[in-house]
Amino acid sequence: MNKADLIDSISGSSGLPKSKVDEVLGTTIDCIIKAVSKGENVQLVGFGTFGSGKRAARMGRNPRTGEEIKIPASKTVKFTAGKAFKDAVNKR
Repeated sequence: MNKADLIDSISGSSGLPKSKVDEVLGTTIDCIIKAVSKGENVQLVGFGTFGSGKRAARMGRNPRTGEEIKIPASKTVKFTAGKAFKDAVNKR
């Protein structure tokens, strides 16, 4: 399912116009990105938690040449599924 499919599904379930659903979904995603970028967690009870983590600097290897390269430290995005989401996927 891509974003357009999700918008169609939400629009069909809620009866809202697709343009309004697209606007709300876009705003929701933007708010999550801004919060996680600031280092905050976004917890949606029953769905999961979006957060950020740190990845340490490390040595890597160029697969083409075999040369060692230094990979700098970076931030990463984490998503932890909530219990209700896990249970739905595992059909418990």
